[in-house]
Amino acid sequence: MAKNKVADSLTGLVGTFFHLDSLLQAIEQLRQAGYRDLQSFSPVPHHNIDATLEKPPSPVRYFTLAGCLLGAATGLTLTIATSLHYPLITGGKPIVSIPPFLVIVFELTILFGGLLTLGGMLFNSRLPKVNIGPAYNPRFSEDQFGLWVRCEQKDHETVTTLLKSAGAEEIIPAGQGREL
Repeated sequence: MAKNKVADSLTGLVGTFFHLDSLLQAIEQLRQAGYRDLQSFSPVPHHNIDATLEKPPSPVRYFTLAGCLLGAATGLTLTIATSLHYPLITGGKPIVSIPPFLVIVFELTILFGGLLTLGGMLFNSRLPKVNIGPAYNPRFSEDQFGLWVRCEQKDHETVTTLLKSAGAEEIIPAGQGREL
C-alpha cells in the first residue's frame, strides 16, 4: 500500500526543452494556469529559472544565525566557567575579564555558524540523495532542460497542451524516461 501512495505522489509529466527561453515560457504558462508544483532540471544553474519558479528564499540563513548564537553562548560559557573553576588572580585583575574571552567567543561563533550552515544546506537540499526520482533524465545534466509538472491523470491533456505550446520537444509521464 505504501508503494502506491509514493507512486501517486510522484505522478505528473516531464517536458524536455532544448532552449532556456522555452523552459521559462512553459513555467510562466503553467503558473498562469494554476500549476504551482513544478520542478526544473538544468545542465547549468541559471537565476532566471529560480525567479520564474518564484521559489522562496532559502532558510539556510536561519541555521547560520542559530549556529552563531549557539557558538557565542558556548564561547562565553566555556571561558567564564573555566575562569571561575580555576581562579588565577594575577596583578589584581578580575577573574572574569570579558575582553580576552572575546577571541574564543569569536572563534566559536564562526565555527558553529559554519557547521550549522553546512548542515542546513545539506538538510534543505535533501542531500545525500539516495534515489534521483522518477522525473530525472541523464540528458538534463548534459545539454537539455527538463520541467516536471506534478498533476493528476485528468490534467495530463491540459498540461501536455501547455508544454507543447511553449516548445517542449518531448513530453512523457514521470518515471517513464528513456535510458540513454
